Amino acid sequence: MTPSSYVVETTGLTKRFGDRTVVHDVELQVPRGSAFGYLGPNGAGKTTLIRMLLGLTRATSGSMRLLGLPVPDRREEALARVGAIVEEPRFHGYLTGRENLQIVAAARDSEAARRIDGAIERVGLARRANDRVKTYSLGMRQRLGIARILLADPELLLLDEPMNGLDPAGIEEMRILIRSLVAEGRTVVLSSHLLDEVEKTVDALAIVDQGRVIAQGSIAELTRSGPPTLVIASADNARAGSLLAEQATVAGVAAEDGVLRVSLNGPEVVANDAIAEINRRLVEAGIPVYRLEPAHTSLERKFLEITSRLEEAA
Repeated sequence: MTPSSYVVETTGLTKRFGDRTVVHDVELQVPRGSAFGYLGPNGAGKTTLIRMLLGLTRATSGSMRLLGLPVPDRREEALARVGAIVEEPRFHGYLTGRENLQIVAAARDSEAARRIDGAIERVGLARRANDRVKTYSLGMRQRLGIARILLADPELLLLDEPMNGLDPAGIEEMRILIRSLVAEGRTVVLSSHLLDEVEKTVDALAIVDQGRVIAQGSIAELTRSGPPTLVIASADNARAGSLLAEQATVAGVAAEDGVLRVSLNGPEVVANDAIAEINRRLVEAGIPVYRLEPAHTSLERKFLEITSRLEEAA
């Protein structure tokens, strides 16, 4: 059977606790071999979705597949190829990192024990593997948690808020580790409320709010919106704005935080020609240009735009 191009697929997935719906009709497709973010504020149902995928809580309705296998019907077979951290990983603090992994490996096959050294090296804990876990920082415990799930050599990793509570150095270490796991051909799904870090880490994502997926796709697809826009800073923004507003290729000019945001008519291919023309007009008018570049919508801005529209419609 040809493997699906998606390692996680859900259709109409819903979870209710009494009268409260925490996951609502979720349609999710996670591409194989990618870092995929499930992004939303606290209380958006992110952990509940991961728990349903793992069979830790039963869905109220809908269907799901992991690695092409239906869950829960073939849950045991699917989870043999899945590693997961749900909330903060727990360990025996009085044991060393290596001893904690040995306990886990003992419950698995002989291959797991042989992977211990490689897993420890893989997550950058070789120097601290023989120290007691109670001396580890939160970031080190998070990495030890990933070493623990690597003992099963998983194809798919589900990580619940892996960067939560980490300092900037710990976040950077986790980001590098996730990208390296994807480079090995694995798929990593991480839930998070940290928009900026998700944007730097993942290839694609779903934005979730109040249990609903409200947008899904690659970073480029989700941050691409509206007409092409330029950010311009010059020696005389007021004069530059008046001059550019008269150009046929310019749809609008707005002053914002000391720069001009100039929206253009036409698609990007037309806009590329317009950029050179705009620069030429400003230089010929004797207006020195300090900055002229395409504007990029951040994931945070896109998320706030989407959620604001939802609030207005509610």
